[in-house]
Amino acid sequence: MIYPVILCGGSGTRLWPVSRKAYPKQFAPLIGDESLYQMTLRRLSGKGLAAPIIMTGDDFRFMAMEQATDIGLSDARVYIEPSARDTAPAILTAALSLKDQPDAIMLVAPSDHVIADPSAFVDCVMTAAQAAETGALVTFGVTPDRPETGYGYLELARQPESGAAVDLKSFREKPDEATAQAMLDAGNYLWNSGIFLFRVSDILAAFQTHTPDLIAPCEAALAASTEDLGFCRLGAEGYSKATAISFDYAIMEKAAKVMTVPLTSAWSDLGSWESLWQAQNPDENGVATFGAVTDIDCKNTYLRSEDDNIQLVGLGLDNIVAVAMRDAILVADKSRGQDVKAVVSALRANSVAQADDYPRFHRPWGWYETLCLDTRFQVKRIMVKPGGVLSLQSHHHRSEHWIVVAGTAEVTIGEDVQLVTENQGVYIPVGTVHRMANPGKLPMYLIEVQTGAYLGEDDIVRYEDIYDRN
Repeated sequence: MIYPVILCGGSGTRLWPVSRKAYPKQFAPLIGDESLYQMTLRRLSGKGLAAPIIMTGDDFRFMAMEQATDIGLSDARVYIEPSARDTAPAILTAALSLKDQPDAIMLVAPSDHVIADPSAFVDCVMTAAQAAETGALVTFGVTPDRPETGYGYLELARQPESGAAVDLKSFREKPDEATAQAMLDAGNYLWNSGIFLFRVSDILAAFQTHTPDLIAPCEAALAASTEDLGFCRLGAEGYSKATAISFDYAIMEKAAKVMTVPLTSAWSDLGSWESLWQAQNPDENGVATFGAVTDIDCKNTYLRSEDDNIQLVGLGLDNIVAVAMRDAILVADKSRGQDVKAVVSALRANSVAQADDYPRFHRPWGWYETLCLDTRFQVKRIMVKPGGVLSLQSHHHRSEHWIVVAGTAEVTIGEDVQLVTENQGVYIPVGTVHRMANPGKLPMYLIEVQTGAYLGEDDIVRYEDIYDRN
């Protein structure tokens, strides 16, 4: 049995503004209708594959579970990491959870990659599994087609063969352009995809040999784990003592028996706007578009609008990325894609909310977005999914008007509970205990108008919450 382990964290900086800390790229539908995370789940499910193990943080647990359920994969096991410790502790904890199955195989993959041919990928996994049966730790490599400076490289002991595992000679850090060109010319280098496969017993032995100090904290975190609304919450005290270190540094660069299987499908980690431009099949002029955009005499350009009400027009552009959202716009030289992180850092330094906050705030019950905000008032659009229930709460500084525009809301105001349907509204005075829920089978939408001296999200006193939030 092969156990997929999906790493579902991320800082959301490389594809800003579509991806942000509050909504990293794996949850966004960047290509097609499904998110990259959902595409990964589909790719890592099927015959011979166990229910996936998801390693994610507290902020993303509901999105991870909801998006899995939306595509019919409700049996995923979601572990909540109490703090970000990089990939090595996450992979070790997943392995420890399977230690009673030492011969089982783990397939570790990021949640935000694109693999064009899933069936070809499965063939590569089977090849890697055969190598793992010999005790090898296997990584998957990608045949380079350009001198890419944004990826790490795998140096192979010999020229790679399609459909065969090859001994790995060394890992190479992200190179400069001249070194990357030399690697491309040499022919025995592959891009490091960050996808791994090995037996449980072999990877636990590797941790014991190379980074034994990680084992006790991860064992303690697993032993102290608790069930929480269908998630497995790892113990915070133990996990916090684990060194934050990547899996490559901790294990793969030190292990004695490491092999590589070249992927036979097109692959991208969508690590820059240029890589997304490539993945979206530019036309004969090198122009790729998404959403409400108009291209006039552009070349080698990517135009993307995330809002149907924002028409993005490119006129005579060359080698440009232009991305429009309701609250932020990026216009950049396409070749500067690896520098978008610096944009986010600059915005954070100036305390710009858009650096990390997404215009649509996802919650376990649904989502909300601000339509208008000014002195003493705010207008929001709120979606509550079927069965969703907001916390029983009150506010010290604001009153609220709710107008249902689609579906039916069950509204609690003080001791009164009532059903509010389309075109009906209610008023909640300052300090009044209240709650809304969606008892129906369709999403419920409402417009909320807040008025008061302070409209911050921290002006909430919670009395009950089915999602166990503070």
